[in-house]
Amino acid sequence: MFEATIPLVDSQSLLTLFGTRDQHLRKIRDAFGVEVFHRDGEIHVSGEELPVAQATEAIEKLKMLVERNGAVELDDVVQTVARVSGDGAMPEHAPIDIWHAARQIRPRTPGQAKYVQAIREHELVFAIGPSGTGKTYLAVAAAVEALKNQIIRKIVMVRPAVEAGERLGYLPGDLQVKINPYLRPLLDALREMMDYEQVKRYMEQDVIEMIPLAYMRGRTLNEAFIILDEGQNTTVSQMKMFLTRMGAGSRIVVSGDITQNDLPAHTRSGLTDAVSRLKKIDGFCAVRLTKADIVRHRLVQAIVHAYEDGPKKRR
Repeated sequence: MFEATIPLVDSQSLLTLFGTRDQHLRKIRDAFGVEVFHRDGEIHVSGEELPVAQATEAIEKLKMLVERNGAVELDDVVQTVARVSGDGAMPEHAPIDIWHAARQIRPRTPGQAKYVQAIREHELVFAIGPSGTGKTYLAVAAAVEALKNQIIRKIVMVRPAVEAGERLGYLPGDLQVKINPYLRPLLDALREMMDYEQVKRYMEQDVIEMIPLAYMRGRTLNEAFIILDEGQNTTVSQMKMFLTRMGAGSRIVVSGDITQNDLPAHTRSGLTDAVSRLKKIDGFCAVRLTKADIVRHRLVQAIVHAYEDGPKKRR
């Protein structure tokens, strides 16, 4: 029987780390088959040598997450346990096959690995999570991989033309100039995976298409990889219209952040509505990414957490 001890700073950190009704603690105990308890300001872990070492490592990582962000979610616990125990290690390191041979794109967290695996195994995937979790970037990479391997013949990238405080009519220029700001994030991702001339040629040949959501009406897309970005900014009827464009041999990925809804007040988001409606359909998969999957600048996690906390009360 082996035992390890981990010092704690305060009781509040302990409550956050163990979770509501000790749900985080139970997850760690069940995953590693160890005993975990708190006594005299320390966390004690006991059991067989390897499980104790793994559980201790997982708790230390979660403790650091609490110290950095002030909170830890159940998804964070699940992903940390997976990293430490090695579960899902293969998908996490499996690269996505794009045209730039010198550049490798691969999932960088267990959550991202689950997302990429879902795209490869399902025809309709919804990805929900905060900014910086790679929802759009990985979807574009998967589309490029499918095009390169001739799984599909066309990539269609779509965005609703809705942004906070702006509408197309207020922007100067013709239609193409007006829609460019909305489609720029998709184009930026694409240009990291293909040469500029190749992107330009494919767009001229209509192999790659980037359009506002409204221009999807009345179409049927066969053998296409269709990406809807910012899906939280669709209405229920718009989401239904978009999803029913799916033709034979096609697949769809919808990404969005339900905390950044720019729809008018009291308008139900097509993203949350669709996830609820479609959950029992064969071929559908919803993946939820969390703050633990943020891979942008180190401050992005802290920024997301600060906004989730809401405004502080003035004294």
